[in-house]
Amino acid sequence: MAAVTGEEDRDWQRLDKWLWCARFLRARSDCAALAAQGVIRINRQPTDKAHARLRVGDVLTVPVHGDVRVVRVVALATRRGPAAEARLLYEVTETGTTPCASMETSAYRRL
Repeated sequence: MAAVTGEEDRDWQRLDKWLWCARFLRARSDCAALAAQGVIRINRQPTDKAHARLRVGDVLTVPVHGDVRVVRVVALATRRGPAAEARLLYEVTETGTTPCASMETSAYRRL
């Protein structure tokens, strides 16, 4: 049986880890909590799992900082580096201008 440890960074990466490395939120626990709320979509499919597998080419819809961001995953992260390095992990495809209804919940405002 092969070890799974190195496999994650090669073919796929956990959603919460990628969001943290891409600097969408400051703490990885906040990324996991946002995913658990079920407000993130991967390729238009809602997910409520922080451990959802993310691959290069996936499109994420993420409500963060009072805005809805739609980004395409360009690369998987090897580490959480500076902001300039994090910006190379994705390309922005759309930016929403109106806050979504789920952002009005007290749990989202905490993040």
